[in-house]
Amino acid sequence: MYKEEFMKALMQCYMSVIALCITGAAIVINTGCAGPDGPPEGLEPPVAKRVPKELVKHGHVRQDPYYWLNDREDPEVIAYLEAENEYKDAMLRHTEKLQNKLFNEMKKRIKKDDSSVPYPDNGYYYYARYEKGGEYPVFARKKGSVEAEEEVMLNVNDLAKGYAYYRATGLEVSPDNRYLVFGVDTVSRRKYTIQVKDLETGKMLADRIPNTTGSAVWAADNKTLFYVTKDSTLRPHKIWRHTLGTDPAEDVLIHHESDNTFTTYVTKSKSDRFIYIVSGSTMSSEYRILPADDPNGSFKLFQKRGDDYQYRIADAGDRFFILTNYKAKNFRIMQTPIDRTEQKYWEERIGHRDDVLVQGMEVFNEYLVLNERANGLVQLRIMHLPAGSEHYIEFEEPAYYAGIAVNEVMDTNEFRYTYTSMTTPFSTFAYNMETSEKTLLKMDEVVGGFDPADYRTERLFAEADDGTKVPVSIVYKKDFPRDGSGPLLLYGYGSYGYSMEATFSSARLSLLDRGFAYAIAHVRGGQEMGRYWYEDGKLEHKRNTFTDFIDCAEFLVAEKYTSPDRLFAMGGSAGGLLMGAVVNMAPDLFKGVVAAVPFVDVVTTMLDESIPLTTGEYDEWGNPNIKKYYDYMLSYSPYDNVTAQDYPALLVTTGLHDSQVQYWEPAKWVARLRHMKTGDAPVLLHINMDYGHGGASGRFKRLRDTAMEYAFFLDLAGR
Repeated sequence: MYKEEFMKALMQCYMSVIALCITGAAIVINTGCAGPDGPPEGLEPPVAKRVPKELVKHGHVRQDPYYWLNDREDPEVIAYLEAENEYKDAMLRHTEKLQNKLFNEMKKRIKKDDSSVPYPDNGYYYYARYEKGGEYPVFARKKGSVEAEEEVMLNVNDLAKGYAYYRATGLEVSPDNRYLVFGVDTVSRRKYTIQVKDLETGKMLADRIPNTTGSAVWAADNKTLFYVTKDSTLRPHKIWRHTLGTDPAEDVLIHHESDNTFTTYVTKSKSDRFIYIVSGSTMSSEYRILPADDPNGSFKLFQKRGDDYQYRIADAGDRFFILTNYKAKNFRIMQTPIDRTEQKYWEERIGHRDDVLVQGMEVFNEYLVLNERANGLVQLRIMHLPAGSEHYIEFEEPAYYAGIAVNEVMDTNEFRYTYTSMTTPFSTFAYNMETSEKTLLKMDEVVGGFDPADYRTERLFAEADDGTKVPVSIVYKKDFPRDGSGPLLLYGYGSYGYSMEATFSSARLSLLDRGFAYAIAHVRGGQEMGRYWYEDGKLEHKRNTFTDFIDCAEFLVAEKYTSPDRLFAMGGSAGGLLMGAVVNMAPDLFKGVVAAVPFVDVVTTMLDESIPLTTGEYDEWGNPNIKKYYDYMLSYSPYDNVTAQDYPALLVTTGLHDSQVQYWEPAKWVARLRHMKTGDAPVLLHINMDYGHGGASGRFKRLRDTAMEYAFFLDLAGR
């Protein structure tokens, strides 16, 4: 139920001379004397010691002298990371006033006492809200109507006191509305302890279950919970049954996903009739189902897994709807009787189309809503099942994002969806599926007089080197010059079939109002142009992601949106891999680059099965234990391809507790860049010692990192 966490709460998931000598680490910092307009003169970066280390695979030898950084428990490693932070702070000290100004103006645009749109579920209206001065959400509900008295279920501000990081997730209320189950992470390692609160008494129960994914599902008896634990690599692999009031050590193992290329999770159907166990890899999925009123029963296999065979299910009335890629690259919709789930009983409801990707569905008693993508843009298709009629919701802007919001009620003709664009704040609409009437329930308020008419958004197409048309979404203030003199920040991702959406950001206004344009390169590896787009940017086609980004950058220069000395780039995680590959391939195309939590040591990481996410991602990157994948990865791995050339200015960020991209990847990359590169452009490393992959947990704290990144760009642009 608490899907909007609810989507909004989560969306809001960054002098004197000092000489520091650390024995054995070969780290020396000289902070110099800060000048009024730039970094201190004579400032030298930390120098990481080089320890010989040979890595051998398929008869090929790689040298990794910074392999020793792979130990967060080593005091020498921590000292080196702290030295990097000292150096970064000194190099950016002249931007501190700008950083503070950016932080304060970004913070001021956010409504301090904001609230999400309440949604109905099982007799209550649920919502999340923020209090003035609060970093964390307050999760609340009202019985019967939105005018009823508020019942605070969880005030995360109170729970987070004393913690540098605190995240509460997976909130689920029992069917009788009495108990709340949720998960807590205080380290930013994505290992959650499940807790249960009695909403009648306000007391926490003694039940505490560690090392979970943070979510649990209630059976219909209001006392049985199903949850997932993780293995040593943080892979969700076991599903357990717990009874309230019993020792978790006595919990019953229900399912063990033994294939280490798969993960597993447990969820409940929208109708509340079934509990689902889902196993999935990048290219395969498998469901098991159990009636929610039979918690001690056995889960039934819906349809066995297969290679490159994905499906998703939702029950409605006497049938299941199935979204599947079976003989349908861009997916299609099938249906089957509720008691006949095997594929041989499936009947096609919506056929496959080469030019339209079906990427999601929402079921109601009489309606089926499809989330489709055509020509790079989202479409919402409304189908009235009894009548067999259908229509699309109309959107007018050239670049936008529309998505399915929280819709917990089955017997209704009201469908809720979200809408945003690069000039339109996040909005929630209620749509009458019978009359086609739209009602705006809420548009996020941008405090301080924001006027969308002051900005312009466009959707462009760059031509890749192989003739492919790559979409580019762009936004800028209306007085932005089109003569190549304006600075532009180009963002990209391009992995896992994850589409980069043209959404609004109030923080981004701080760049736009200072004369920047902001663009998104919708490169291959995402899914903007359908499943084919994804598959043409993965495995042995991965280099298309990088060349697409370069081609988009060159297109923006050719069209005089900017020039190479005013062009900047940014990407995070797998988008950080994109940044690393691009600066190796086209270092003279960008003035400055931010690589956030970047996945840059591709070969070494994908050969280490003890690291989180490795085995589950062979379908995305390839298994380097197979020589053809090893060779191909090696051809683009940013860490392995650093060379003696001039690089643009780089700001690299990471978190000590990152569970997705281990901190040592960016740390090693920075050390090798400094050792090998030519030119004077700085390479800075920012290590958040308290957080992980997603950065700070508070909604304002994360803006500190954004302010630092924007100040880095603005300083280089002379703004």
